[in-house]
Amino acid sequence: MPADNIFLKIIRKEIPAKVVYEDDQCLAFHDVGPKAPVHVLIIPKKVIPTHADITEEDAPLIGHLHVVAAKLAAQLGLTDGYRLVINSGPHGGQTVPHLHIHLMGGRHFTWPPG
Repeated sequence: MPADNIFLKIIRKEIPAKVVYEDDQCLAFHDVGPKAPVHVLIIPKKVIPTHADITEEDAPLIGHLHVVAAKLAAQLGLTDGYRLVINSGPHGGQTVPHLHIHLMGGRHFTWPPG
């Protein structure tokens, strides 16, 4: 059994979240500390600790997360564009050991990021 984390508690409904999407493979909810006017986290229900832990077997799930991201971007009115971010490991800025995609939009983003 993987280590418990805040995202598993949200999936199990032990911690409330402002959910915008859920299916049998993933859950999406508004970030509690948004970095943009729209900031949603998309998490797989399967525990994958970091991006580096993705396997060939996970390819359909990872593709599904991206399809959900595109649908949510449209649903949330991000017609001028949006940014997807996956942090991996401590140097990548990952703070929860559960793969997640940040969907952010509603403002202009600069490059390079921080």
